[in-house]
Amino acid sequence: MAEFQRLGDELGTELSRFGATGTIAAIVAAWPAAVGDGVARNAWPERVGRDGVLFVATSGAAWAFELTQLAPEIMEKLQAALGDDTPRALRFAPGKLPAAGLEAMPPPPAPIPDATPEEDATARSWAGEIEDPELREIVARAARASLARARGDRAL
Repeated sequence: MAEFQRLGDELGTELSRFGATGTIAAIVAAWPAAVGDGVARNAWPERVGRDGVLFVATSGAAWAFELTQLAPEIMEKLQAALGDDTPRALRFAPGKLPAAGLEAMPPPPAPIPDATPEEDATARSWAGEIEDPELREIVARAARASLARARGDRAL
């Protein structure tokens, strides 16, 4: 989280050179502590609209949706940190994140190896008693992936 704080400090310093010492600089400085490291890696304050709405770029649509649901809690934390500089509302949408946020993100998981015929048979037998065919296939697919991943982990 220290790298996000440094980014906030640097941005605040840079904005103050142009007389923009108001809301966005304060928000950027407070954001990592207000939302936590995991959210800060996937969502970053972008701008404050004329109507006082804070636009936040997210790493994807799922993050935008989840954070929209958490907006009241995030607003409370921002209010505690910012007081009068708190934005009127939050709007989340997929967008470009600062490089510091992307560098801190963990690498994507390794691809799941293909299941062997034996792993496929085992997975199907585990899911065989499930009556709903769609659910049975989902469980079998998950079991197949789990067995294949476990084999792949042992091969390392």
